[in-house]
Amino acid sequence: MRSKITGTTMPVLEIGLEQGDVIVAEPGEFSWMTDNVRLNTTTQTAGARSFLGALGRALSGGGLFMTEYSAEGGNGVVAFAAKLPGTIFEVPVQPGQSYMIHRHGFVCATQGVELSTGFQRSLGSGLFGGEGFLLQRLSGSCTAWVELGGEIVTYDLQPGESIQVHPGHIGMFDAAVTFDIVMMRGIKNALFGGDGLFIARLTGPGKVWLQSLTMPGFAHALQPYLAQQPAPAPTAQTIETGIVGGVAGSILGGIFSNRD
Repeated sequence: MRSKITGTTMPVLEIGLEQGDVIVAEPGEFSWMTDNVRLNTTTQTAGARSFLGALGRALSGGGLFMTEYSAEGGNGVVAFAAKLPGTIFEVPVQPGQSYMIHRHGFVCATQGVELSTGFQRSLGSGLFGGEGFLLQRLSGSCTAWVELGGEIVTYDLQPGESIQVHPGHIGMFDAAVTFDIVMMRGIKNALFGGDGLFIARLTGPGKVWLQSLTMPGFAHALQPYLAQQPAPAPTAQTIETGIVGGVAGSILGGIFSNRD
């Protein structure tokens, strides 16, 4: 199996599949693939190796099914494009090791991946567009690929060392890192500061990957340009219809006015 990441701002992950190779992703995530790549929808890797694990993940906001990609009759290629400007990077996952990643961070992985819900909290529609805050637990024995928005800033937290982060900027962290949601300090800051009521506290030991671009932040930046929709430009057909209608109106108006 070979992988290649192309591009910088909107990267694309291309995975070359040989006979026997299998890539696992959530349904509907691939961008393109060669004709000999076959898809198989399953629940076996969507949770803790069981249908109940997959069902629990689905009820908490994740997906119930996963899709397996494999090549038949020769080598094949399947590609996954980034959803936001940002970075796609490779994560080796060893047995007994796990990571917590944000809800849109998982791209795909090799067989042996276990993807389940690691944390869920409803923090209000103002922060996450009504979706709440969801972290997925990435574990098993596999190679995974993760997508984070914007630039990535990493911290190696020492035991007892903490960092406070707006929840939307949390990209990924070692499962050994202690994670808490706390209230914003100061009632005036919480109510009038514009940063929301809640903040995340990450405490070491462990590595933390933060993302500079969040999906709600990106949507908020585009909102002023989407709110005002200009009137569609006139076409030849609409212009012709308007002229004919105007002429017909003038004729009918002249007929009825002559009767008065």
